[in-house]
Amino acid sequence: MSIENIKSSIRNVPDFPKKGIQFKDITTAVKKTEVLQEILEVMATQFANSKIDYVIGIESRGFIFGSALAYLLKCGFVPVRKSGKLPAKVISEEYSLEYGTDKLEIHEDALEKGVRVLIVDDLLATGGTAEAVAKLVKKCGAEIISFAFVVELKDLSGREKLAKYADTYSVVEY
Repeated sequence: MSIENIKSSIRNVPDFPKKGIQFKDITTAVKKTEVLQEILEVMATQFANSKIDYVIGIESRGFIFGSALAYLLKCGFVPVRKSGKLPAKVISEEYSLEYGTDKLEIHEDALEKGVRVLIVDDLLATGGTAEAVAKLVKKCGAEIISFAFVVELKDLSGREKLAKYADTYSVVEY
């Protein structure tokens, strides 16, 4: 398996969610055992020596990779959810979307001050969602070691937005 095989397993869906968008669908990649394993092995190898305390998974596709990656890195997993989905007291961060705003939340007691975290999601586009998560992590007093994505859309410059928080790693780039 190679990065090109991973890339070729990701389906392109034209005009979704709206006309002009070329949606990168990872469901065609993760349904193949060998591709899912390769994605996780590549990511785990990248961060094997980073002394990560927690992997932060961004709702919802970040959960697919985040929890499995936490297992491989022998650390905890912390979900960041959309507003109203977590049962205990939360810290919130509102962020802008191209069509309005949204809000992400983390449990107030999810991260101890000074812990080292890796923020994981399936795709990096403009970086707005990942930046909101970075702000939540900082509010908790944790240290961001890196961001990790399966797919990066380089033309949308999300990496540059995240550079003030930590380095960014992506398995495949378009």
